[in-house]
Amino acid sequence: MSSWVRVLVGGLAAAAVTMTTACTPASLPVEVGPAPTSSASQAPLQVTGGSDAPPTLEYEKPFEVVEPGSRMVWPGTGDVLERDDPVLLNLYAQDGRDGTELQNTFRTAPAAYTMTEKSLGNHLFAALEGRRVGTRLALMEEQDGVPVLLVVDVLPARASGTEGVPPGKELPQVRLDDLGAPTVRIPRGVDPPTDLVVHPLLRGSGPQVRAGQILTVEFTAVRWSDGEVVDTTWTEDTPPQSAEIGIGRLVDGWDQGLLEQTVGSQVMLVVPPGSGYANTSSSLAGETMVYVVDILDAHKAVAEDEEAPKKKEG
Repeated sequence: MSSWVRVLVGGLAAAAVTMTTACTPASLPVEVGPAPTSSASQAPLQVTGGSDAPPTLEYEKPFEVVEPGSRMVWPGTGDVLERDDPVLLNLYAQDGRDGTELQNTFRTAPAAYTMTEKSLGNHLFAALEGRRVGTRLALMEEQDGVPVLLVVDVLPARASGTEGVPPGKELPQVRLDDLGAPTVRIPRGVDPPTDLVVHPLLRGSGPQVRAGQILTVEFTAVRWSDGEVVDTTWTEDTPPQSAEIGIGRLVDGWDQGLLEQTVGSQVMLVVPPGSGYANTSSSLAGETMVYVVDILDAHKAVAEDEEAPKKKEG
């Protein structure tokens, strides 16, 4: 079990989202088809809304795909996507015949891919190639006779932002490799703190994390007692992890330490047993844990019976 999800007596609490792996959905974007083109005669499609909720799509139904194509709704300002990079996407798709929702990662968590044709499919790979993190794209194609309208938001796959004050000598030190994976060094001969320590290493420019949102992160967890890594997402074929924050489904150190941090940040948490696994059957019950957390996304979960917001008239 992941070392940031609270162990509850009698098992995990039943919930719509307790811990969701941001894995590849077996649906739309993985279809391999022709590379995208643009066409002036394509039927009009209007995409509105912010990046924190499903977009609103306006078009004449049934939508006719004159030829597969894509266009940029807004540009990103982050890193350029390069081949073989990890890619994290929010996806929203409709059946252009009647507007039926086909896919919506805002209900669960963003989907993790690799920047290759095999992972994304030719169409989506070509549309994303050379784009920057933060971009929103609209794609139009026909699959098995169904006009598919897909909106794609490119999320960060690692933290980035303004460097915070380096941690003092009494705290763990963190180094990052070229991909952003952290190595944590515990200070020798120093007793762990008895209170929760929240130390931002990088301050992202995104919105603040709020209670009840689905939080998507990369993280590494290290025991203070011996410096051993007990859990990490920074391994090959391990996608980012997602869970609801601030409502008691994670250890208290996460619920307390990550609320109001900004998306895009990297935060070091030093979590004493009382804010972690004290009074549980976990093997970590008596341990002080050090977590380095990259906050990649935070959004309110969309309920199954909740539709995307409608555009106001007038």
